[in-house]
Amino acid sequence: MAESVELPHRLAILPFRNKVLLPGAIIRIRCTSPSSVKLVEQELWQREEKGLIGILPVRDATETTSVGPTLSPGVGTDSGEGSSKIHLGTSDSHKFDGKNQQEFIHWHTRGVAARALHLSRGVEKPSGRVTYMVVLEGLCRFSVQELSTRGTYYTARIAPADMTKAEMEQVEHDPDFIVLSRQFKATAMELISLLEQKQKTGARTKVLLETVPVHKLADIFVASFEISFEEQLSMLDSVDVKVRISKATELVDRHLQSIRVAEKITQKVEGQLSKTQKEFFLRQQYVKLRQSPSVSLIESSTVVRVSFNGCGILPIYSYLNGIFHAYSLTSIFQMRAIKEELGDNDDDEDDVTALERKMESAGMPPDIWKHAQRELRRLKKMQPQQPGYSSSRVYLELLADLPWQKASEELELDLRAARDRLDSDHYGLVKVKQRIIEYLAVRKLKPEARGPVLCFVGPPGVGKTSLASSIAAALGRKFIRISLGGVKDEADIRGHRRTYIGSMPGRLIDGLKVRVAICNPVMLLDEIDKTGSDVRGDPASALLEVLDPEQNKTFNDHYLNVPFDLSKVVFVATANRVQPIPPALLDRMEVIELPGYTPEEKLRIAMRHLIPRVLDQHGLNAEYLQIPEAMVKLVIQRYTREAGVRNLERNLASLARAAAVRVAEQEHSLPLTKDVHHIGSPLLESRLADGGEVEMEVIPMGVSNHEISSAFRVTSPFVVDEATLEKVLGPPRYDDKETAERVSTPGVSVGLVWTAFGGEVQFVEATAMVGKGDLHLTGQLGDVIKESAQIALTWVRSRAAELKLTSTEGMNLLEGRDVHIHFPAGAVPKDGPSAGVTLVTSLVSLFSQRKVRADTAMTGEMTLRGLVLPVGGIKDKVLAAHRYGIKRVILPERNLKDLVEVPSAVLGNLEVMFLVLYYLLSGWKTCWNTLLKGVALGDSTQSYDMTLTGITLSDFWWGSTCVHLPT
Repeated sequence: MAESVELPHRLAILPFRNKVLLPGAIIRIRCTSPSSVKLVEQELWQREEKGLIGILPVRDATETTSVGPTLSPGVGTDSGEGSSKIHLGTSDSHKFDGKNQQEFIHWHTRGVAARALHLSRGVEKPSGRVTYMVVLEGLCRFSVQELSTRGTYYTARIAPADMTKAEMEQVEHDPDFIVLSRQFKATAMELISLLEQKQKTGARTKVLLETVPVHKLADIFVASFEISFEEQLSMLDSVDVKVRISKATELVDRHLQSIRVAEKITQKVEGQLSKTQKEFFLRQQYVKLRQSPSVSLIESSTVVRVSFNGCGILPIYSYLNGIFHAYSLTSIFQMRAIKEELGDNDDDEDDVTALERKMESAGMPPDIWKHAQRELRRLKKMQPQQPGYSSSRVYLELLADLPWQKASEELELDLRAARDRLDSDHYGLVKVKQRIIEYLAVRKLKPEARGPVLCFVGPPGVGKTSLASSIAAALGRKFIRISLGGVKDEADIRGHRRTYIGSMPGRLIDGLKVRVAICNPVMLLDEIDKTGSDVRGDPASALLEVLDPEQNKTFNDHYLNVPFDLSKVVFVATANRVQPIPPALLDRMEVIELPGYTPEEKLRIAMRHLIPRVLDQHGLNAEYLQIPEAMVKLVIQRYTREAGVRNLERNLASLARAAAVRVAEQEHSLPLTKDVHHIGSPLLESRLADGGEVEMEVIPMGVSNHEISSAFRVTSPFVVDEATLEKVLGPPRYDDKETAERVSTPGVSVGLVWTAFGGEVQFVEATAMVGKGDLHLTGQLGDVIKESAQIALTWVRSRAAELKLTSTEGMNLLEGRDVHIHFPAGAVPKDGPSAGVTLVTSLVSLFSQRKVRADTAMTGEMTLRGLVLPVGGIKDKVLAAHRYGIKRVILPERNLKDLVEVPSAVLGNLEVMFLVLYYLLSGWKTCWNTLLKGVALGDSTQSYDMTLTGITLSDFWWGSTCVHLPT
């Protein structure tokens, strides 16, 4: 124990970085740096028991917080006993050479004198460096008056900082000191008692508490705590014993509270563990009793009678398989006692029993019910903590929730009401709606009939999904949409096997369970052409079983692992293209094509459906926004070129947002109802703000007539005009001059192509340059279209003299020059054979240096003999030509039959011409009414022969400035 010691006037200083040694505390240090080794060797090792050193805390210069005064030494050297003096400061820094590195530190002004209780010397190998292990005991505080260097270490002139004996005797009679001492001892005794229970070492500490003065106990107790460096410095600077005891009491109490909190947490954790272990043991016993033969037989038999025989044994008689059995009820009572101990002895049924009752009411088929019972018995034998318990329970809940027999009651089909519903929801699409009515008529006559799976194919925005929703509404069934776009995993259709972690049923079973909960909804398989395949399987192959009426009544989901009847589900599919759908899957569906809308149809759709819906979505009505038909036509012509109406709806929504901003920014007279309007003025608002009751407003003489009229003004509706279109939607994106501008030079022709988004106009550009007769093709082209370009060039070269492209027979058309053919929009992939006619026209125009008519577009596949073969997508291509303002269309003659599907309003504005061979044309202009009347074969053939005149191209085609096609 530290006792009073007489301090010398100068002490060697050992710096403690970010650490404080308090009086009475004992610490062990290892000295390895040259300066500390030199200090220990000269001040402690050589002087043995008489050696004293000073421990002075130092702080890194990066520490910004300062507790108490600090020293700022200057750098000096000294030889022998002489020293360089270092003066006191408050915030300056010093360069301290500890490990041959320049570091900035702050010296504290107070330290503790220490003596060595144990000292040992060692030598590190192989370096031979000398080190010291020192056990130091703090003795008393001192204040640094002057700091200097002696060789490699520091010395300081010091003065004692602790109270003298006379001062302590005077303080001990102070009432405040007595109260603080009692409070400290009480808190310390409570801490010692708590530690004695945990560590069994409190006896020695109690003796220490009774024999050591309180002001020294404060330092001893605080030194044993893990506190911050700032708190350690604060305790070191507490020279006043009352302040020191007060701080020590606070720190002891805080340490006591932290021990109590940690003990509570430990007790809680231990209690929870023991409770869990006990519960686990009881549940194990419960399972063993439940699996005992007597309990199993009792549960599976019919209880006949329970009797008391007066001997304390309660036999139970049961009837099983024609035999009476008698068993003891001991196991039953033990199970009941275990349930009471676990807290499961409720009057209500437990979860497993409730699940069992739910499964009984699910209406499963007999074979599936047997399978479910086996799974349920397995679940009852498992512990909730077992890994497979949760997955088994989820599986049984799926079996219980599936709509095995639950179906929505169908309304009696009213075909007239269904037709009216389709007409009100969709404009045009006459053929499509007629096919839907036929489908509904068959189901009305024979509800159990297995009708075909309808597949609506068409570009985006033409109403495929809404048609499926209308079918569900007409049948009175729930509607569910399953998106297949981007699905590449077969498990999305069939589900995962239960052996996998995180397994789940497929989208079909999950949708029936969660979203509709009936077995006969209308299910839309959206974007069926967007499925892919990889190492995880082919979803399209999995759909074969789903869409086959002979197989889907026993659809087997991998997760469900029992057959489920999908034959009552009405499947409808949608796709943008037919080509990506596998042939086997396409064979199970009836494809109904939805072509793009004509401008007239778009106008009617916008006025009937889009504008009311847009106004409702933006909180507007006709009193705020009016869009005339003429403006809608301009939007269709100048801002949209699409098969559907989605971009049209987006542009209308932009106009609605502009009107919403105008309405929201208005400050006066927004119409509240049809007849009542809000009246606002500064006078009325100020009167209401004062809280007074306003029955009548008297208008003073100073109010002008303009203010009165503005207060009663009614807002006029926002009428869209052409200037508003350009302001909101920007400058027009399309115009009728585009085609004329692009074909203004020879070598450019206009073709018609089909895409997943409908028909489009495709320009073909050809140019010649000096070269070796090579053909260059650009525009991200596929192999088929490259071959078509080669065929077109070969055909033109073989008939160069006939087409008057060369002056003499046998002359090489490509002698000394190359040909480059480009398809614009190079970022868009292009392929297909239908550009053959367009390529030939472009090449002939190039070599003859005559321009093609800007109002003419064409399509058709070319052969080497010049035969024009039919192509697909005729309706979409003709509609695209109409959208682009094309007046004349050239088609293969064998595509004449496809014009039946083109609206008569479109054909009335077009001149359609047909090609058998490239140099034979047949004119066909506005004979749609005759075609609709069904002309006899002979008459149509005669009319056809009259139009096929066999005129060659050299006779009529190229005039002086442009291509001229006969009418």
